[in-house]
Amino acid sequence: MVAALDSRLSAAETVALRKIAGTMVPADAVLGMPGADDPAILDDIVRSTGRDLPLVREALVAIAAKSGGAFAEMDQDTREGLIKDWYASGGAAAIALGRVILGAYYRDDRVLLALGHEARAPFPKGYVLEQGDWSLLDVVRDRQPFWRDDRVVPIEDR
Repeated sequence: MVAALDSRLSAAETVALRKIAGTMVPADAVLGMPGADDPAILDDIVRSTGRDLPLVREALVAIAAKSGGAFAEMDQDTREGLIKDWYASGGAAAIALGRVILGAYYRDDRVLLALGHEARAPFPKGYVLEQGDWSLLDVVRDRQPFWRDDRVVPIEDR
């Protein structure tokens, strides 16, 4: 039962994540872009933490420590500066936090539409790509194999 409880962000962690996400990607009314702290986007962020949950938690703790526990009370410019400073040395936790926030943000239909894209997944409808020069691969095709061929042979064929 502890593992099930540990697989979700707590209410306090979600509040902290909302403030951080909104700082990293603020709303822009002029462009019609919601911030990453928008309720629908935040819900997607929380749902999509998955395997990154331990690193996201590490990021939340590190940002709280760097701010002395007062991140939410800071003005926008101070929060941005704090995250920028932390992000440069935040390592895997910073990468995971950015990936989770930006992944959810750019999945939002409103964001896609504001950027001039269709609000849909790229597949199965797909996109037409300009054909390149396939002859560029001839060098690779003509090269001798440089890997070992260690295919597993079934026991009955030995």
